[in-house]
Amino acid sequence: MMKLTIVTPEQQVFQGEVTEATFPGVDGSFQVLQNHAAVVSALGRGTVSYTTKEGKKSHVVEGGVVEVNDNKIVLLAEKVIG
Repeated sequence: MMKLTIVTPEQQVFQGEVTEATFPGVDGSFQVLQNHAAVVSALGRGTVSYTTKEGKKSHVVEGGVVEVNDNKIVLLAEKVIG
């Protein structure tokens, strides 16, 4: 399991354990699985989706930055629309 945190300047949108996450990178979407190599990536407008024990969830973001390091994922989103 990986720990995912999604935050905006206004609020924390999600924090919890996920088995996978997909992000809208500026050059195309990409997926992060457990033990992924460390990466920092700019995000474009698009859908962030992830799978928790309860099932699949998603949010639309208006860009941002995601950092993946040691099974911890932090998404700093400009704005979340859902």
